[in-house]
Amino acid sequence: MSLKTAFVSRVAEKLTGEERLNKKRAEVERERRARKLPHIVEYFHQADDPYSHLAAQVLGQLVERYDIELRLNRVGAPPDWAAPERERLEAYAIIDAERLARKAGLETGEHGLPTTPTDVRTGIGDARREALGHYLGAMFYYGGEWYWGIDRLHYLEARLTELGARRPGHGTGPIYAPPVVPAHPTGNTPTSYTHFDFYLSFRSPYTYAAAKRAKALANAYGTELKLRFVLPMVMRGLPVPKMKSRYITQDTAREAHRLGIPFGRIADPVGRPVERGYSLIPWAREQGLGFEFCHTFLEGVWSRGIDAGSDKGMQQIVETAGLDWAQARDVIDNDDWRAEAEANRAEMMDLGIWGVPSFRAGNIITWGQDRLWVIEEELRQPES
Repeated sequence: MSLKTAFVSRVAEKLTGEERLNKKRAEVERERRARKLPHIVEYFHQADDPYSHLAAQVLGQLVERYDIELRLNRVGAPPDWAAPERERLEAYAIIDAERLARKAGLETGEHGLPTTPTDVRTGIGDARREALGHYLGAMFYYGGEWYWGIDRLHYLEARLTELGARRPGHGTGPIYAPPVVPAHPTGNTPTSYTHFDFYLSFRSPYTYAAAKRAKALANAYGTELKLRFVLPMVMRGLPVPKMKSRYITQDTAREAHRLGIPFGRIADPVGRPVERGYSLIPWAREQGLGFEFCHTFLEGVWSRGIDAGSDKGMQQIVETAGLDWAQARDVIDNDDWRAEAEANRAEMMDLGIWGVPSFRAGNIITWGQDRLWVIEEELRQPES
């Protein structure tokens, strides 16, 4: 590992660590108290966004449960750089929001902001959102941190509860709790599916966050997890600006902490490290250790700071996965994997999905490490 890689991975570990997060939160709270301000939560509502329609339905509960001042901002659609596949995003969001609404006990369809909000800011919402460092609708902002829709609202609720802002008489649970997957982790629950597909990228921290749960889900239902690797978005010519990558890294860090997954000592595998890793996947599969290799690679670059672009780093990954480095050296850096990666990408795009991690069971396709419950629900369906 080069000195630069080692230094950058250590810095990333500090930036994503809980110690730094808690220190920043304490500073925010000291300043709030010194200025005698209420707990100010800002919400950014996009009128044509299905996720905003869900979030709008829980605003009343949020204000009722917590001693906060809620400021409402109207925003437009994300900029082009944040939505490079806008038509697919908009079509998929409708389907995904309908599933999420059913899961959360909310209504589908359009729901606007309250008619008498505490503070509606019109015309400046987009500028305000950008100044604070984000680009999506359905976002909550409090004290330097972002929370997306009802999926991440529980993090905001936990923070407000810790600060003593939860009103008495409203229990202890969140408005929407993230589903546990697999819901039935012990034993082989019968399913009619022989496999489900896992579209993954070695440069996606969300892929890493999903990997062990996806495998556990497959094991719980006695089915095969098929690995469908694709080139990272940035290596496919799709933009991933710093604002977006920063949020993804910070969001993965808190998800990883909640799930008990090591994360933060990052050695970005973009470019040659990804290609070297992909060149070994078909061989690792032949050895019966395809998943073990993929997970070890992901863990290595996202939590251990391993330089997968070096032979020393790749040897460490290969051997930790239970594979033979001498054999791997005869295979690594081949180009045979490229056709498979492209076929996986084309298949994924045909299904209306462009990002990872994504999953498919039969005709059900879903995107995101927080949507594995969609696949579990499908696996539990009786054979037709």
